[in-house]
Amino acid sequence: MYAIVDIAGQQFKVEAGSEIFVNRLAAAKDAQVEFNKVLLVDAEGAVKIGSPYVEGAVVKATVLDDDAKADKVLVFKKIRRKGFQKCNGHRQKLTKIKIDAIA
Repeated sequence: MYAIVDIAGQQFKVEAGSEIFVNRLAAAKDAQVEFNKVLLVDAEGAVKIGSPYVEGAVVKATVLDDDAKADKVLVFKKIRRKGFQKCNGHRQKLTKIKIDAIA
C-alpha cells in the first residue's frame, strides 16, 4: 500500500515504515504529525485518485529529526577577464519523518 502526499508544497510517494526528508516542518522531535492532502492511494491494486484530494485519507507520521541538513550546494560566480570570483555554500534545513500509517 502506498500513497502520494503533498507535504510542505512537494509531492512524495510514501509507504508505511518509510523514512523521508521533507522541507522544514514546525514540529518538535518525536511529535506525531498528520497529512491530509493525499492525492492518490493504492491499496493492493485498488487505486483511489482525489480531485484534488482523496476524502478521508490521512497519512500519519513521526518526526525523527527536526534539524537535519541536506548536502551542501556550492554557488560559484565568476566574471571572466576581470579577476572576480566568488564561492558561496548553502545547506538546506530539513525534517526527517517516518511514515507510521496510511488510513
